[in-house]
Amino acid sequence: MSGGLLTFGESMGIFVADGIGPLDNARGFTLGVAGAESNVAIGVARLGGSATWLGRLGPDATGAIIAARLRASGVRVLAVPDDAHTGLMIRYQRSSQFIQADYHRAGSAGSRLVPADVPRAEVESAGIVHVTGITPALSDSCRATVFHVVEQARAAGVPVSVDVNYRGKLWSRSDAAPVLRDLVSRADVVFAGPEEAALFTDADDPVGGLAKLGPTEVVVKDGARGCVALIGGERFEVPALKVTAVDTVGAGDAFVAGYLAERLAGADAGRRLRTAIAAGAFAVTVPGDCEGLPNRAELAALDGGDIVR
Repeated sequence: MSGGLLTFGESMGIFVADGIGPLDNARGFTLGVAGAESNVAIGVARLGGSATWLGRLGPDATGAIIAARLRASGVRVLAVPDDAHTGLMIRYQRSSQFIQADYHRAGSAGSRLVPADVPRAEVESAGIVHVTGITPALSDSCRATVFHVVEQARAAGVPVSVDVNYRGKLWSRSDAAPVLRDLVSRADVVFAGPEEAALFTDADDPVGGLAKLGPTEVVVKDGARGCVALIGGERFEVPALKVTAVDTVGAGDAFVAGYLAERLAGADAGRRLRTAIAAGAFAVTVPGDCEGLPNRAELAALDGGDIVR
């Protein structure tokens, strides 16, 4: 497993309401697994990469389901047992254009992650360490863990990937901005949406603003508009693929997984971005946070075999 993706954070059970409309109109729910970091791990594994996810899980059915589903997807799971409950999310589509998510994660097992939970040997043997801006928002100990692991990776010469992934329900923009700016300044690879980048950079030039903080690979993912990137000083603009979107949740994680899978495989910048775009496009055609993450054959089928070679 040496040389693959190492990521950590909170994975939750997710109840997705059937149909469209207010939650009190729902007549049924589908149980799934949610979590930005575990989504990326699944995405990398499905594309043939080595991926390890670490996190705290409670002594409940939800925790058992998360571990089982990640392992079934080819992810190596390092579950730290905890006596608190595993986090939950309820998601419903209030209208055809608006998705609402309610978190039940305060005091959860995942929010009690501490630096000692992440073995130094795992960090030093990784091909890349991937973190998100969600984990530092969960608790002081989670924030300390993120920065501790990032510094261990940097000291060992292991590349660090950061997805800004700002969540307004977890912390305010004013609280998040300095922490996320500090985190990005320690990264080799950074992903952000335009609005996320605007938290602490020039809104008129998010790619350049993020690059000035230190990362050598900056990717601004912009949904249906594709992405803009600055990688090794070279600028790229890659348009989105035209697909019929069923559920856009998890598309950003699929994009990141596609990019990192190719980076771990030694692909050039252009191929990383094309695979990222294709993975994100495929993901939106399937309902669910991680259910639509594709394998290589499915990516090739998406565009008649021209996306991934």
